[in-house]
Amino acid sequence: MTDEFDAYMPELIETRRRIHRRPETGWTEFETTALVAQRLESLGFEVHLGLEVIDPERVMGRSAEEAQQAEERACRAGVPEELLARMGGYTGCVGVLRTGRPGPVCAFRYDLDALPINEPTDPASGHLPAVEGFASVFPGKMHACGHDNHAAIGLAVARWARDHEAGLRGTLKLIFQPAEEGARGAAAMAARGVVDDADWLICGHVGTTAGPGELQIADRGFMATTKFDADFKGCPSHAGSSPEKGRSALLAAANAAVMLSAIPRTSQGDTRVAVGKLVSGSARNITPADAHMEFEVRGETAEANEFMTERAEEVVRGAASMTGVGVDLRRVGQGSTLVTTQAALGLLYEAARAVPGMKVMAAPPCPGSEDCTVLMHRVAQHGGNPGYFLFGCSHHGHHRPDFDTQDTVSDKPGFEMWVQVLKRILG
Repeated sequence: MTDEFDAYMPELIETRRRIHRRPETGWTEFETTALVAQRLESLGFEVHLGLEVIDPERVMGRSAEEAQQAEERACRAGVPEELLARMGGYTGCVGVLRTGRPGPVCAFRYDLDALPINEPTDPASGHLPAVEGFASVFPGKMHACGHDNHAAIGLAVARWARDHEAGLRGTLKLIFQPAEEGARGAAAMAARGVVDDADWLICGHVGTTAGPGELQIADRGFMATTKFDADFKGCPSHAGSSPEKGRSALLAAANAAVMLSAIPRTSQGDTRVAVGKLVSGSARNITPADAHMEFEVRGETAEANEFMTERAEEVVRGAASMTGVGVDLRRVGQGSTLVTTQAALGLLYEAARAVPGMKVMAAPPCPGSEDCTVLMHRVAQHGGNPGYFLFGCSHHGHHRPDFDTQDTVSDKPGFEMWVQVLKRILG
């Protein structure tokens, strides 16, 4: 038995797999942004790109060199130079559909970026994208969190909205955000004001705590977080004949890594700290002059995260000072806790119950982080209604090489949920 959503599914799945096959990490999503923009423009949406939706002063954790290389790759892959010029070196896209009839502004947010993970490509692995021929063609990059599903669903929502525009009122804004991983992209979009006119902002995610056949509505959760990069600068020397002439950046970074784990906890909420990367040294008998470290802190509340952030900065600078080396410490990502309203919760529950065959429940608190929370707080501050939901799939865990979402099964309920929300806000 078919329904009104079945006709949209072949294109949705094809789009998801096309994006999955060519994954792009944060701030390098030029091909993905171009795909989104071209599809939206073909549907008659007003399209804003790159610097039109990104405040470069608020961009976090972006490598200009990597962005340039990705832009050149996108050009070689056939992205029109005119479209790349419109982006101005920055990714991200907002599509606007104005019905011309009085009504609220409804914003939906979708993310675009992939992760620095090697995806299995051998069909013998049993990994579905490898078996069916849409695994990543870029070594070391993979959509291992479901953002390819989100972007594809967003484009399907755009097509549905265009097809049913006569029954809608107000304005629909579809926000395709770069650099969600590492909580690096939302702040730059918020600072550009992309949600400042939004009466409603709805965000969502595939998987996490939601299993197959489940829709979970979030009324709390996500940990506030701050992401850091630290570059230690010491002085090289011969480690045997003149060790006193050297200043070891490696020892400073290693001390910092250990001492970060010793930060005392706070009564202001649960906390986390993680050192994920430390690179240093050139040979066993040379005092390491450079070290690069990437780490993060998280807090159950904004206050707990700020406590961890301040202590972490003290620890890193103290470790550098103690060993006589310099350090360049930078905040490269920021996320907040989830904020919502009773109006948004009521609407999401009503929409979820309209999706056939789904088990609807409250989402448990999530110890991870989501940078759309920055956009949600921005909307809440001017009296709007932000909301968040999860649609389920079967997975082994996010950010793993064997992550998959079973798009032919899982994406339709997610798509239907977005449309049911749209009907209730702009219908």
